[in-house]
Amino acid sequence: MKIVGYELFLVEPRWLFLRLDTDEGVSGWGEPIVEGRAATTARGVEEAMEYLVGQDASRIEDHWQVLTKAGFYRGGPVLGSVTAGIDQALWDIAGHALGVPVHQLLGGPVRDRVRVYGWVHGSEPAELADAARAQVERGLTAVKMNPSELLAPLDTPAAVQRVVDRVAAVRDAVGPQVDVAIDCHGRFSTAMSRRVLPLLEPLLPLFVEEPVLPEHTRDLDAVVRSTTIPVATGERLFSRWDFRAAFEAGIAVAQPDVSHAGGISETRRIAAMAEVHDVLLAPHCPLGPIALAASLQVDFATPNFLIQEQSLGIGYGDDSADVGGLLGYLVDPAPFTFVDGSIARPTAPGLGIEVDEAAVRRAAERGHAWRTPLWRHADGSLAAW
Repeated sequence: MKIVGYELFLVEPRWLFLRLDTDEGVSGWGEPIVEGRAATTARGVEEAMEYLVGQDASRIEDHWQVLTKAGFYRGGPVLGSVTAGIDQALWDIAGHALGVPVHQLLGGPVRDRVRVYGWVHGSEPAELADAARAQVERGLTAVKMNPSELLAPLDTPAAVQRVVDRVAAVRDAVGPQVDVAIDCHGRFSTAMSRRVLPLLEPLLPLFVEEPVLPEHTRDLDAVVRSTTIPVATGERLFSRWDFRAAFEAGIAVAQPDVSHAGGISETRRIAAMAEVHDVLLAPHCPLGPIALAASLQVDFATPNFLIQEQSLGIGYGDDSADVGGLLGYLVDPAPFTFVDGSIARPTAPGLGIEVDEAAVRRAAERGHAWRTPLWRHADGSLAAW
């Protein structure tokens, strides 16, 4: 079965979809995207296709090796995401060709349900509390939040108290039966993390994510030693080699993104490497339906899986392709139905979803030009978003 063509679709709110076609009429879908750099990623896919068109679609691992290592310059978000989207599509093709879900090709399922969490947003504690209650009413048993907006590298006692108040409001709103995860988003310096995280320990967060920027991964051990809160990171790490320092620092939760970290193939390997270090897997996925479907396939086949991120409720259109929503790009949204905070194991072949190509094409006619917000401190210097 030969790869004979492909098509890219730039779709709202900030995603890029790939359809990969074969000479036997079997197609697969992937989501190669660096948020804010969609056009750059698309060009990378086009360059990769100079090699892939005409190749055997079943040689997934060999293609992964070529795409990641044959170009001399290796690694990074763009090359990782180009490979990721292609890898997802190749696994989708393999599953459809054999009539089985991808998790069956990864060794079979190790669970029947995958727990998911949803985002809560708000500037004030009361807003966050209301948003958290709404997610619980939606059927979720875990939520994630940003504890702050812009922070100085060493901020004031008042800023520290605002962080504590925001997390406390969400904890009070959902009670002890619902998990609350905290995403620092790289906005905290190492020193601020060591100052703030011990104050949050009585609230028992599920984990604290990206308490330092990825370039400071080697400093994570200082944060890990400073708190009893499990430390998570990985959305801006793009290979098992990138994760090595994080594992050695003592993180508790690895968060590779199946659309950034080399796709299903590499995410699966990162998960296995995490298991060696007694680290759990919680894939990053504030993305579209293809990325979520690919993540779920890994989750169902991974023994050390913890919980899955998903973008319903993240703050941009949820259910309509007309507003760039996750569910609106599917023929049938049933595979993403929440029951008791979990998604049931998909049994359909490939990634387990049917992409609504007509909706995708309509959205691609509009396209998008989403860019990462630019934040600055009070003194005019650049701040982490």
